[in-house]
Amino acid sequence: MTETIYGGGCLCGWIRYEAIGPADNPHTCSCRQCQRHTGAPTTVWAAFPRDRVRWNGPGGAPATFRSSDITSRAFCPRCGSSIGAIDDAPTIELLIGGFDQPDQAALRPRAHSFVDRRPGWWHLDTGAVEPEADETT
Repeated sequence: MTETIYGGGCLCGWIRYEAIGPADNPHTCSCRQCQRHTGAPTTVWAAFPRDRVRWNGPGGAPATFRSSDITSRAFCPRCGSSIGAIDDAPTIELLIGGFDQPDQAALRPRAHSFVDRRPGWWHLDTGAVEPEADETT
């Protein structure tokens, strides 16, 4: 597999990272932990081995909150942006929305966790072609 460097970071740019891929297990999740971590009905993640992620912004590594027995949620202490999850296993899961180029085909989710927890009105991957988004928001 080809190694790709995925750059990304938080809203204010204080926390920046580079993750060397390939990205593992890009997926969506609708568990309550993910919903509360991001404020969204579904999160979109990609995993990387811990030794393949480098925190390279002026803020260094993100702040963390221990959210379960196996993981801590990562966020920017300055702007509050959700960054991902730093698992006890040697894995860091990064939110795809934080990548500089989140539309790469290799980041397309291939699975969905906790489908039963998503709101009933939330439909996933309809296959519809969406119009181009307004970038001003």
